[in-house]
Amino acid sequence: MYPATIKLQLHRECKERRRATGGGIAMRVAIGCDEAAFELKEVLRRHLADAGHDVHDFGVHDTRPAAYPDVAFAVAEAIAAGRHDRGVLVCGTGIGMAICANKVRGIRAAQAHDTYSAGRASMSNDAQIVTLGARVVGPELAKSVVDTFLAATFQGGRSAPKVELIARYERGKHD
Repeated sequence: MYPATIKLQLHRECKERRRATGGGIAMRVAIGCDEAAFELKEVLRRHLADAGHDVHDFGVHDTRPAAYPDVAFAVAEAIAAGRHDRGVLVCGTGIGMAICANKVRGIRAAQAHDTYSAGRASMSNDAQIVTLGARVVGPELAKSVVDTFLAATFQGGRSAPKVELIARYERGKHD
């Protein structure tokens, strides 16, 4: 039931954004991958565009070996700067992309391979980026994970002080 509830919320939010923009975009999504995840990234890119999102592809654009940190940093920096609402990063496991994206100040990236974790990443941790592993999840599950992540919004509540502690630490206030 949880994933269905999130999907309904996504549908309502996208519909409302389209109405507010005169039928325009639902969300500005940055997407990127390494060569191991190129095919899955393409599936997700098309899926997001078909859902009405404005998708900016940060690469890679083929299966030649590439330095995934460059892609992760570019996506995370674009989100931190406010040019995109959310991000999706895909590599072999999702781990490397998460580590890299989390190095960018103000970014919270979470690896998720199931819909529950994807929803909680945003709802409890205010994550702006979800990372997935192309060697871990198939295309249909990846679509559901991304849809759930994009539909979820930060709930605040008991999690808000914890997220603020993370932000404070990041700003250099460790006391």
